[in-house]
Amino acid sequence: MLFWMYDKTPNHKASFIKLANANYWDTLTFNRVIKNFVIQGGCPDRPAGFSDSPYLLKPEFNDSIKHVYGAVGIGRDGNAEKLSAGCQFYIVQNKEGLPRLDGDYMIFGQIFKGLDVLDEIAAVKTDSLDTPLTPIKLDVNIIELSQKELKKLGYKFDNSLE
Repeated sequence: MLFWMYDKTPNHKASFIKLANANYWDTLTFNRVIKNFVIQGGCPDRPAGFSDSPYLLKPEFNDSIKHVYGAVGIGRDGNAEKLSAGCQFYIVQNKEGLPRLDGDYMIFGQIFKGLDVLDEIAAVKTDSLDTPLTPIKLDVNIIELSQKELKKLGYKFDNSLE
């Protein structure tokens, strides 16, 4: 899956790039998979919250960035400040979107290639805790391309991705 990261969420974007470049996620899995909701990976949900997250991030909500199909967000526990856990990300798999999450959970990217992979992952068999029966390993890499380079490769973007 390939996704665009928003400049409108600079701290979340920088955090994701930092952890990806450090290979943070490359020994982890998608630990929570719920068809018609999200696939989530990076660290397990725990009763104590995200105590093992390397750090927490202040929200950077933007009314133009929504929980649409293929949106990439950062997980968080129930903290009142709505601080995001640097360690965990999710991808919206619900084709109608998840507007009830807007303004509560941070979106920082949007998939533009590989939505079929998203749907395949969301369809795997899971246990009662939504953990895939067969682990789905993460391999997260950063590829820096300008919008011009992406357009040259045939990808089309609307202005909302700028």
